[in-house]
Amino acid sequence: MRKFIPFTKKPPVVPVIRLSGSIGSGGRFSPALSDAGLAQQIERAFRRGKPAAVALVINSPGGSPVQSSLIAARIRRLADEKGIPVHAFVEDVAASGGYWLACAADNIWVDNSSIVGSIGVIFASFGFPGLMAKHGVERRVHTAGTSKSLADPFLPEKPEDVARLKAMQEPIHAAFIEHVKSRRGQRLSTTTDLFNAGIWVGQGAVDVGLADGVAHLVPKMKALYGDKVVFNVIGERKTLLQRFGVSFGGVGASLASGALAEVEDRSLWARYGL
Repeated sequence: MRKFIPFTKKPPVVPVIRLSGSIGSGGRFSPALSDAGLAQQIERAFRRGKPAAVALVINSPGGSPVQSSLIAARIRRLADEKGIPVHAFVEDVAASGGYWLACAADNIWVDNSSIVGSIGVIFASFGFPGLMAKHGVERRVHTAGTSKSLADPFLPEKPEDVARLKAMQEPIHAAFIEHVKSRRGQRLSTTTDLFNAGIWVGQGAVDVGLADGVAHLVPKMKALYGDKVVFNVIGERKTLLQRFGVSFGGVGASLASGALAEVEDRSLWARYGL
């Protein structure tokens, strides 16, 4: 009833957006974090009422650099338009693309055991050049264009393919570095190599300027905005079909895509022992 009483001071409100999981381009119906899937939540957080700040709760081992960039850019655009400060709170990990998201905030807070950093780019695959020959399987590939069969897992690795992959990674890495430098500025250590995919834990991330302090969401926001601060957790709005667990791809397609997504997701988390 308080909000209907005129001339009463309303408590400060802090919308909370949870960014948990790997980052991918699956869209609204994918479990991976994507710009399309998060757009409504982010827009609601900044446009509903007059929030004192927006809090990001991040727990992500990374993923797509493009989706990381799009999500972070959306957050920054709205924060700058509305003049709203953004705070990121890291749980288990904010690494690679997860740290890209954290840098969208004005301040980054970590737990003593949070894993932070991994400012680099990775391409991972498997090679089976001897497996097919052993079992008498002949591979037949016909391409229009000499570059269409890059890093074929069924062929021996070629030096020219490795060179091309590294050439693709370098501009992505440079964009990542520029994003971190533009957001963290003079807070970054000048005596530590921060951009060689290294990781830091808790206070160590604070010491090199990748984070601003060790703090948790509720006590930190109360310390900054008062004990009466109200937290508004912004959740995803599910469609009626999603609420009943109905998939557009059918049960078989849903199970298959879910299994593949789980394997890829676990491989990302496993890099950090999680």
